[in-house]
Amino acid sequence: MRTVFALLVAGIVAAVGLASSSSAQQAESRSLFNGKDLSGWKGDTRYWSVQDGAITGKTTSEQPLRYNTFLVWEGGEVKNFELRLKYRIVNGNSGIQYRSELLDPERFIVGGYQADIDSSPRYSGIVYEERGRGILAERGQAVRINPDGSKDVIGTLGDRDALQAKIRNEDWNDYRIVAQGNHLRQYINGVLMSELIDEQQDKAAAAGILALQLHQGPPMVVQFKEIQLIELPE
Repeated sequence: MRTVFALLVAGIVAAVGLASSSSAQQAESRSLFNGKDLSGWKGDTRYWSVQDGAITGKTTSEQPLRYNTFLVWEGGEVKNFELRLKYRIVNGNSGIQYRSELLDPERFIVGGYQADIDSSPRYSGIVYEERGRGILAERGQAVRINPDGSKDVIGTLGDRDALQAKIRNEDWNDYRIVAQGNHLRQYINGVLMSELIDEQQDKAAAAGILALQLHQGPPMVVQFKEIQLIELPE
C-alpha cells in the first residue's frame, strides 16, 4: 500500500512539474541582476558587492558577521512565481529567501521561506523558514504541514545523500524555486530536492519579498548570477 501511495505521489509531482514548466515557458522571464552592480538590490555593502559578474556576499576574520544579513530585491513582493539562478558557495551557509518579510531594515534581517544553500552536505535543498518554524522539509522529502502545524511526510523524492551528490562542491549550481499557492518546490541542477504543501494558514505566506542570505559564523563567500524571475498565474 505504501508503494502504491508513493508512486501516486510521484505521479502527481511529475504532472504538476510539467504543468508549471509549461506555464513558465508561456510567461515572460525578467532578469533581476544586470551583472555589473547592485542596482535593484539593497543590503549592507560592507559585505555585498559584485565580483566577476556575480552578486557576492563575503565575510572575513577581520570583518565577521554576528547575525544573518540579507541582500533584498527592491522590485516588490512576489506571489506565484518561478525563480531561477546560479549559485556558488565556499564555506558557510546561505539561502534564497522568498515570500519573506523584511523584519529589520537597518540590519537587513529577513524572515520567511528559504531555499537553503550549504557548503557542507547537510542543508542544501531543504525548505527552511528563517526566524520562523525552522526546517519544514528535508532534502528528499515531500511534506504537508497540516492546519494545526503538524507535519506529514507524504512522499520520498530520493535518498538524501544521493541527492547531495548531484550538487557540485565549490562550483556553480542551478537553483530553481517554484511557488504556486501553498505548494513550494525546490530544484538543484534540475533535480527536485524538496517539496512542501503548507496548509497552516496562520503561518503560511502567500506573498512576500525576495532576498539573498549571508550567514553569520566563520569566513565564507557566496555568489549568485543569472537571476531570472517568471511570474505565474493564480
